[in-house]
Amino acid sequence: MLRVLANGVCVAALMLASQAAQAAEAESCKAVRMAEPGWNDLAFTTGVAKVLLQALGYEPQSEVLGINVIYEGMKNKDLDLFLGYWDPAMVTYYEPYKKGDGSIENVRVNLVGAKYTFAVPTYVWDAGVKDLSDLHKFADKFGKKMYGIEPGSNQLMMDAIADPQFGLDGWQVVESSEAGMLSEVGYEIKEKQFIVFQGWAPHPMNTMYDFKYLTGGDKFFGPNFGAATVTTQVRKGYLQECSNVAQFLKNLAFDIDMENVGMGYLINDGMKPEDGALKSITLHKDRLDAWLAGVTTFDGKPGLAAVKEKLGL
Repeated sequence: MLRVLANGVCVAALMLASQAAQAAEAESCKAVRMAEPGWNDLAFTTGVAKVLLQALGYEPQSEVLGINVIYEGMKNKDLDLFLGYWDPAMVTYYEPYKKGDGSIENVRVNLVGAKYTFAVPTYVWDAGVKDLSDLHKFADKFGKKMYGIEPGSNQLMMDAIADPQFGLDGWQVVESSEAGMLSEVGYEIKEKQFIVFQGWAPHPMNTMYDFKYLTGGDKFFGPNFGAATVTTQVRKGYLQECSNVAQFLKNLAFDIDMENVGMGYLINDGMKPEDGALKSITLHKDRLDAWLAGVTTFDGKPGLAAVKEKLGL
């Protein structure tokens, strides 16, 4: 009888140990505090994270804040994570927190292949405008105009015009807005006219219009068509405090094609970020295996199965 009781105690102890291994993270990890600066790409990717974290039993929160406010929020432990560090565009914002007190840590690059530079319709590229130095040869066809976005966001175009090596004397930048510029691009493409404009990826313009990025702008936009990466960042210590969310963040990555389409749900279809994210997740459910590898629900259950069940996948 004593042996039976002893065996029973051992079995119970093993069960408790197993349950402890699969126990929930600390209650303080349940609320996952995120922020993004109101850019459509980051609204979309943050939406994906929110949908998945909710399905895992967490309570993700997201605010639209200025970049400097986001970094101060993470430094002061008022925010946990940020999916949108654009390098090199945001180096000056991040550098004080990296070199100063190390209060913000990088988790992983979640997007490669981003770009930002001059662009022309493909038929213009086929006609011989393949490099920034080709623009002046077709000055009359372009009307000596470049199309930019909001005032204050087109300085690199103006710098190119001012550079004597490109022969763009007398050219001007037409400033309006992102929507205004793309409306003009759409019209000129429809009419098969010449136009040069600011192009970037990820953005739905890459699926809406047939265009090419010009070489030769490295001096202004950086090498490889203004190439950039996007990195996930967290406040110092968060990866250790909330190891399950940390594993999720280490897994979560996107690609340009997915974001081009996903951003289109927000910009063109007027969907809310979480709704656009859910549609994208549904269309790309094969990605869940990688995104949720080694991830559990908040209360310690297998994450992949729980998310599929919760989202009806």
